[in-house]
Amino acid sequence: MHVEHHPLAKDFPELRSELQRLRQENQHFARQAEEYEVLDKRICRVEDGAELLDDASLGRLKLARVALKDDLARQLRIAAGQCCGCGNGCAG
Repeated sequence: MHVEHHPLAKDFPELRSELQRLRQENQHFARQAEEYEVLDKRICRVEDGAELLDDASLGRLKLARVALKDDLARQLRIAAGQCCGCGNGCAG
């Protein structure tokens, strides 16, 4: 079974320059982005069968990945001068 990774650069191609800039200039963002990538790779290893983990633990990892990705996406949108995703049309 092929499991697809979800790297940030692939999921946010329109925000690639902000992603690169924040990784270099914002230590907190860089740490979160690295944590996301490690988590995504681990989830893929579990789903591929290369690492064993019970369903409940895998579910928790997936929830953590979604939460991290949502936070990173918000930070990326703000860095790009876009609405943070609040739905109120803010500009960061």
